[in-house]
Amino acid sequence: MPAFRTLDDLSVRGKRVLVRADLNVPMKDAVVTDTVRIERQAPTIRELADKGAKVIVLSHFDRPKGKVVPSMSLRPVTAALAKVLGRPVAFAADCIGEVAKAAVAKLKDGDVLLLENTRFHAGEEKNDPEFARQVAALGDIFVNDAFSAAHRAHATTEGLAHLMPSAAGRSMEQELTHLDKALGDPERPVTAVIGGAKVSTKIALLENLVQRVETLVIGGAMANTFLAAEGIEVGKSLYEPDHLQTARRVIHLSTESGCAVFLPSDVVVAKEFKANAPHRTVGIGSVASDEMILDVGPATIEAFAKRLHNTRTLVWNGPFGAFETPPFDAGTVAAAKLVAAATKAGQLLSVAGGGDTVAALNQAGVADAFSYVSTAGGAFLEWLEGQELPGVAALAAKGM
Repeated sequence: MPAFRTLDDLSVRGKRVLVRADLNVPMKDAVVTDTVRIERQAPTIRELADKGAKVIVLSHFDRPKGKVVPSMSLRPVTAALAKVLGRPVAFAADCIGEVAKAAVAKLKDGDVLLLENTRFHAGEEKNDPEFARQVAALGDIFVNDAFSAAHRAHATTEGLAHLMPSAAGRSMEQELTHLDKALGDPERPVTAVIGGAKVSTKIALLENLVQRVETLVIGGAMANTFLAAEGIEVGKSLYEPDHLQTARRVIHLSTESGCAVFLPSDVVVAKEFKANAPHRTVGIGSVASDEMILDVGPATIEAFAKRLHNTRTLVWNGPFGAFETPPFDAGTVAAAKLVAAATKAGQLLSVAGGGDTVAALNQAGVADAFSYVSTAGGAFLEWLEGQELPGVAALAAKGM
């Protein structure tokens, strides 16, 4: 893992510290409805304030496309941030210019200020050097704590790191440390669980993983494409006929690299996709032409449990079945509970990420039992694909 500085390497008392957070949180009627992301960012902001820094928080919100869109203001987030931090948070109606400068000038050591949505300026997403310089002028030190935005080379995620002393915040540090343990320098054998609907959206991911892990478990509708590629009848199941060759290429790569590809041996099928639809469990060769595969069966979960006994590190992205619709959540929930139990027993390091995955683990009631659950969507996927993340690379470029 490239070297990067952390809060431990900074002297911040009396300094103006720009913290790039990700406060792009769900909101309804100007009230934050889910504070998970805020809670992830709070330790960095709190620690800096406790150490006597003047903390200036930067974040994007939604996609205003470089224009001021009042419904996308960060102002309503101020109250939720203050509540989670347990201290007052001031707000400035811009992130550059006189309004921002005046708000920063009022700060005393230990104060926290939230600046307005960085994406209200076109220079943010263009990574415009002049916009980055105007933001940098408000602070003395830059701390990036927004791993979930690290795959974007924007002014406040990447540009600022080149203009001022920089470090990773606690959430970013934790994310990078766990990801390095999971794929950078993992304890082997490593198993990757990759689910979801489409092979086409995860080609780079699958091609990278088969060369880096000992076992690749394929779940969700994606598994149907792999089964069809092997000439197995999948009935009315969701699959991608245009990507049978892609699936065969992944299998070929896995044979070359010695990675075992794990596909379902039995499946739960139904004639219609709705909650509690009549269903049956069959071996993979017995799906009728008017049935669709909606989950994996108990024999598949049993085989997965055996694989887990010989796994020391597990990375998970995507469900095993249509987990939002009972009873087709059974496979995902059972697998998640097996991973959680192995993690709790100290046999396994488990790292999961991606929106559907987090929702599935919460549904199974085991998210807290995994070693680490990433709230980053795109950044987590790009990291799994083996891509360099601009926001992380810029921190590493500053050296130690």
